[in-house]
Amino acid sequence: MATASTRLIDYLAGLDERAIAPRLLDHASMAVLDNVGCGLYGSRQPWGRIVSEFVLAERGQGRATLYGAARAVPPARAAFANGTATHGFELDDIVQGALTHPGAVVVSSVLAAAEQCGASGRRLLVGVIAGYEMMGRLGLALGAEHNTTGYHTTGVAGPIASALAAGIVMNLDIAQLHAAIGIACSTASGIKAFTQGTGGMVKRMHAGHAAEAGVVACELARRGFTGPMEGIDGRYGLLEVIGGSDTCPDALDRDLGKSFVITQIWVKAYPCCGLIHSTAHALEALKAEHRLSPARVELIRICTGSRAVDQNGDPDPREPMAAQYSLPYSAGVAIARDARDPEAYAQENLFDPEVRRVAGRTKLEVDDAMNRLFPAHFAARVVVRTTDGRTLERTVIDPKGTPADPLSFEEVAAKFERLAAPVKDPRQIERIQDAARELQSAPTVELFSRSLREGNRAPAAGAAEGQTEECAS
Repeated sequence: MATASTRLIDYLAGLDERAIAPRLLDHASMAVLDNVGCGLYGSRQPWGRIVSEFVLAERGQGRATLYGAARAVPPARAAFANGTATHGFELDDIVQGALTHPGAVVVSSVLAAAEQCGASGRRLLVGVIAGYEMMGRLGLALGAEHNTTGYHTTGVAGPIASALAAGIVMNLDIAQLHAAIGIACSTASGIKAFTQGTGGMVKRMHAGHAAEAGVVACELARRGFTGPMEGIDGRYGLLEVIGGSDTCPDALDRDLGKSFVITQIWVKAYPCCGLIHSTAHALEALKAEHRLSPARVELIRICTGSRAVDQNGDPDPREPMAAQYSLPYSAGVAIARDARDPEAYAQENLFDPEVRRVAGRTKLEVDDAMNRLFPAHFAARVVVRTTDGRTLERTVIDPKGTPADPLSFEEVAAKFERLAAPVKDPRQIERIQDAARELQSAPTVELFSRSLREGNRAPAAGAAEGQTEECAS
């Protein structure tokens, strides 16, 4: 008997790449470029380097690209490393309301799968569209309660979206695809301990693990390994076991085909937790309009939802992950530096005295009106009291980058250039952008893959040739 999840899977598996709307392909191309940029930047972060060195040290054989490296690796391992890197600096996209980061998972898995099996660029883009759809709908079906109580939705929904997307690119038959998704359901995981104190590096790995788990599930299913048909919404499925009291199975197949998640993506303009973006947007605007500086700020009141106040209130973050989850610190960045610059959250910049001065003058409070808008909107009302006695106020319901105020392709390209600059030379950045735009008509992804492997700036120690310290004998 068909369930909502099986209807969704069957629908997405049946998408006809020849008939799919050009605008959906355009959105998918933009998603690929944005997430590859995030991944290139993340590949140079400590966590990105560690995972890449681990993968390269295995010396596995494959055709899949590892961001920032010249040597190809096995597809599952590429998905693992690239997913971790893409989710590596709070820059990757969001499905608003579903509480998921689809691109870090889906783009990483479909690119690896397409490279390994020689798929066309258009087939890759169809996989992206389908994977985003699964990620968004499953996030909505899971509800918000599981996330509030400590599950990281990207880690929970990600393996399933990865398996669907990679399976479509690999041309699995429908029985194999259902099997892969059933297998992937048992790999759903990820707790939010990273939001407390020294959060460590593990949040980034949630997306990498999810991307890898989906590719592994497809490889197993292709060889005859099976899984439960109703691992999502059946007895002891994801919705029952991990979802809370607000699960919504109907979200899985409601109005299929009337709109697509890929067209409703929040492409991040600011390198911090999404709950902070409305505050960053408001302060960025007030700073530009009133020429605010740290010396002119007496007090900042951030009036927002209870979730942000509870989760994002750390007044003294000591490492990048904690800083990217800190409203006070991000307020300091918006006034004292550039709210869009990820370097403001680098470890060596975390104790900028001007940023810390503003952070120390920032207070948080729950605003009932803003609170009622969550999770559909991550809204904030920001009030700034200046040293000359003025009170400045700005309310932002939907910050820059959300579907209500989207980034243009040109703005995404500018973001890509900024993120890729530490990794690629300028001419190679142009080649990657050109190859991404041409994916719709590319017979294979080889040109795009080659553009990602060539033109690397000096790599992190050990990354170029896969050399790393061996275990002591």
